[in-house]
Amino acid sequence: MLLKEAVGFLNCRPGGRYVDATVGGGGYAEAILEASAPDGLLLGLDWDQSAVDRVRSRLAAYGSRALIVWASFDGLADVLQWHGWSAVDGIVADLGVSSDQLDDPQRGLSFLQEGPLDMRMNPAEGITAAHLVNTMPEEELANLIWTLGEERYARCVAAAICLRRRIRPFETTTDLAQVVAAAVPKSADTRRLHSATRTFLALRLAVNRELEVLERFLGSALQFLKPGGRFVVVSFHSLEDRMVKRSFQEWAKSCRCPRDVPVCRCEGRPLVKLLTRKPIRPQADEVAGNPRARSARLRAVEKLT
Repeated sequence: MLLKEAVGFLNCRPGGRYVDATVGGGGYAEAILEASAPDGLLLGLDWDQSAVDRVRSRLAAYGSRALIVWASFDGLADVLQWHGWSAVDGIVADLGVSSDQLDDPQRGLSFLQEGPLDMRMNPAEGITAAHLVNTMPEEELANLIWTLGEERYARCVAAAICLRRRIRPFETTTDLAQVVAAAVPKSADTRRLHSATRTFLALRLAVNRELEVLERFLGSALQFLKPGGRFVVVSFHSLEDRMVKRSFQEWAKSCRCPRDVPVCRCEGRPLVKLLTRKPIRPQADEVAGNPRARSARLRAVEKLT
């Protein structure tokens, strides 16, 4: 999503070092390698081993210029240290779920195909979505769907889930989607969103602790950028975008001291320059070719010191 725009904001050049923190299908990674030819280096991360294997195969022709690592992007500091990268010229993170993951019914990320109610980005660890919907108390489940999915009918959805699970536990994506859709008033349906979209989003975020991971990533990534380095983030829903926006705006302030500090102690200099005052959205032709791109928002900054 927004590939040309993201790589353009990175301002890639030969000899540069770049990080694709969420390598996914490898589209960004390949574009960065092309833009930084002949000797630019790429370090790609993903917490999905199957994605790492696919991208390693896709980028094999680039040889040692491409290093693809199985790791979550909140572990960027450890990965950079392990591989001897002290500073980089650019970092990009696409926070969306890749098409490969969405289209694989065994991952349980989509309600459009029947599959196990899993949703884990790393299938080797953590609890599943089935565990949450089958065991979480009704009030906690409603709060989760409201907070993470911003579903206005969260209490109705949670009540319907808890009522049905007394009869038999949820096991598949389509089973859950049917119950959720029946709980959401028909008047609330829109042409753009399936009734189960927000509930599935909330469960995915909770299963993978995605907002916590993003917060840790934003808290550490800037320190590894060289002066003049670029940081680009593409998000897909409002909670992520607000976190990125707040971080970027905080870094761009001339003073970042707490309000109760009477005298500036941060030297009164911004850390970054905002390259996007407002988020960049996909062009109509990209959305027409890929409807999943419609919610994408790109924000970018350049490190000053």
